[in-house]
Amino acid sequence: MKKIKVLFVCMGNICRSPTAHGVFETLVEREGLADRIEVDSAGTHAYHVGKSPDQRSQKTAQKRGLDIGHQRARKAESDDFLQYDYVLAMDQENYHALCAICPEGMESKLQLLMDYAPDLRMREVPDPYCGGPQGFEKVFDMVEAAAKGLLEDIREQHLDP
Repeated sequence: MKKIKVLFVCMGNICRSPTAHGVFETLVEREGLADRIEVDSAGTHAYHVGKSPDQRSQKTAQKRGLDIGHQRARKAESDDFLQYDYVLAMDQENYHALCAICPEGMESKLQLLMDYAPDLRMREVPDPYCGGPQGFEKVFDMVEAAAKGLLEDIREQHLDP
């Protein structure tokens, strides 16, 4: 059985996308779907390749029972569109950067993560990098809401009969 593969993408792959990666991966594990869904994250820029998530992201995740410290930043590549079923950008800027590397015919895989949390009425996950701890908390809350909607969509589109 083919695994559904999900890639979360922000700018540097140290704040928003690792948080989304950790939140969604944990949700998938809790639902007993780790053998059916694979999760990863990347950045549109190579600023932090090989580095672990920002300490503030890790601290926020730890307060909520998640460990994201094992993740390492990497840069998104056009081949990711061949490997992943969902390529989810955190904001419009990264969405457009991904459009520039998206192979022809793969455009339907690219979406904004917040499209899966329409009740929040926010299309973008704000970058908390230059702000205080409350920004990381807000990102976590937003990502958590979108992760639930994303899993529901994956169940409907790929898993449930």
